Amino acid sequence: TKTGRRSLSRSISQSSTDSYSSAASYTDSSDDETSPREKTQVNSKGSSDFCVKNIKQAEFGRREIEIAEQDMSALISLRKRAQGEKPLAGAKVVGCTHITAQTAVLIETLVALGAQCRWTACNIYSTQNEVAAALAESGVSVFAWKGESEDDFWWCIDRCVNVEGWQANMILDDGGDLTHWVYKKYPSVFKKVRGIVEESVTGVHRLYQLSKAGKLCVPAMNVNDSVTKQKFDNLYCCRESILDGLKRTTDVMFGGKQVVVCGYGEVGKGCCSALKALGAIVCVTEIDPICALQACMDGFRVVKLNEVVRQMDMVITCTGNKNVVTREHLDRMKNGCIVCNMGHSNTEIDVVSDLRTPELTWERVRSQVDHALALIELYNAPEGRYKQDVYLLPKKMDEYVASLHLPNFDAHLTELSDEQAKYMGLNKNGPFKPNYYRYDRGSKTTQNDFDYVQYTHFYCNVV
Repeated sequence: TKTGRRSLSRSISQSSTDSYSSAASYTDSSDDETSPREKTQVNSKGSSDFCVKNIKQAEFGRREIEIAEQDMSALISLRKRAQGEKPLAGAKVVGCTHITAQTAVLIETLVALGAQCRWTACNIYSTQNEVAAALAESGVSVFAWKGESEDDFWWCIDRCVNVEGWQANMILDDGGDLTHWVYKKYPSVFKKVRGIVEESVTGVHRLYQLSKAGKLCVPAMNVNDSVTKQKFDNLYCCRESILDGLKRTTDVMFGGKQVVVCGYGEVGKGCCSALKALGAIVCVTEIDPICALQACMDGFRVVKLNEVVRQMDMVITCTGNKNVVTREHLDRMKNGCIVCNMGHSNTEIDVVSDLRTPELTWERVRSQVDHALALIELYNAPEGRYKQDVYLLPKKMDEYVASLHLPNFDAHLTELSDEQAKYMGLNKNGPFKPNYYRYDRGSKTTQNDFDYVQYTHFYCNVV
């Protein structure tokens, strides 16, 4: 600091300009600096319609996918039930998601249900190279590797979309970048696209902006706000992955650490819950008064980032917004503070403009279900059911996803009798809740909710 230069250690994966890493892939060879774009690779079937780090890693990637299948009972159950019917026969799906063992199970389920798939990564840091190789070996045209540059990222998306003799009729997106690229470069593709399935907060926000402006030219399914996505992915899975990611890359102990979590949506709630359980002292930043009140009721202090940033040992962003952590914040952080992002790509922490500056020195630390149903619904929907707007996944399908998970827990649902169903005004087979019901009163708190709580408290005291 005396010389005006600071050394920042970070734990994210390799980019094109310098190598920094995460442990998302165990088999990455940091010795091979050749760009996959410069290699000629062929799988065992003779196809070269893919671009991955190393096709020879396919066998190890296949083992990882098989392990992931054991923990993804809902998708495997759907695959077994529907693969004979081939509900996606004729579907040509172009996808842009994280490429991990888990998303590979999704991609291979779509193929088993009859779809042709071309795939790329929505995040330059998270791709498991061995899994991408396994997908390429199986015949999926996949364009992704860990540590892509910004140019590589858009090149991979373009290779998925712009291919002679093949045109997508379905889009599955995570973050909206694929949809944005098609709108910008290949708008004619939308003449044959039946719909878009989007799973992220950021991507859904972009779709609603297009819809509001009258520029959304195909139906879109908002998977992000389906209950099973909100709870399983945003809350429960992030609750585990935040610890997993930080432990692998930093080996840090959480007990007694001062942590600020920016955002108290479903992702933020999961992160706060996990960190608190390990003894971290957690505070929260929020813009939404309802989410802020939820954080207070859950025992977390709600603060402004600039008020506490000097004392923090960790800063975690979970907002889906941009420029949440700025250079001003970074300059005030204590030495050794860990900054990480749980939101979309690198927009929350503006790495390029805030950190890639001449006065900073970079130091390398170490190497580093709903989607299937939404596609089926949009692809098979009769003409006119969905107009050029954004739709939530039908509650019936949300309940079906949940039911596929239940056998894994040896859970047994109680069935309504005919009399009970008539009394409640329900179909015995569901849906059991209206589309707007969110399954936790706190997620969309209203004055009626507070009145209900106060009345119940009063009633209990009187009794």
